[in-house]
Amino acid sequence: MNQTEIQANKEEYINIFEAIIKRDGSKDLLNFLKTSDFFTCPASTRFHSAEEGGLCFHSLNVYKRFKKNLELEYGENYVDKISDESIAIIALLHDICKVDCYKVEYRNTKVNGEWVKQPYFAYEDKLPYGHGEKSVYMISGFMKLTRDEAMAINWHMGGFDTRVIGGSYSLSNAFYEYPLSVIFHISDLEATYIDEKLPN
Repeated sequence: MNQTEIQANKEEYINIFEAIIKRDGSKDLLNFLKTSDFFTCPASTRFHSAEEGGLCFHSLNVYKRFKKNLELEYGENYVDKISDESIAIIALLHDICKVDCYKVEYRNTKVNGEWVKQPYFAYEDKLPYGHGEKSVYMISGFMKLTRDEAMAINWHMGGFDTRVIGGSYSLSNAFYEYPLSVIFHISDLEATYIDEKLPN
């Protein structure tokens, strides 16, 4: 992704956020994102959108997938089930747990028979609170979430969540009680594995 694309994604994200999210505390949350590395950091170290600007790009992809999936499930009147503001909050903020966690480090790699220092993304979490639950915690420091919003963000990793791998049954209970969480998890998967490519 070049700098023009990164800037365009940032502007699109901010435009959606400001136009749709009006909840008390949302302006402070957006200001926090603007002063963090949210718009320049990757979405992962070596998997989907593992490049500069990847996290913002991924968030936009998930937002578009979520809206499309909600319309497929509920039709044009999907807003009877979930507001446009809730859609934007869930999708645009589900991964803010990754803010200020990536750093560029270097390792020796053989290129054409010669050892050269190559940059790579390393992950260092200074607030090890989990993943989805960390995003809920961070957002809640700025504004209140509805139960549906919190559940969708908290469980967006689905079966990849380490709590599930550890044997927790809470995910299936959440998916039964909060079907929007299922739709959001699928949207995140589609954005990750269909819309975003692995690095070369």
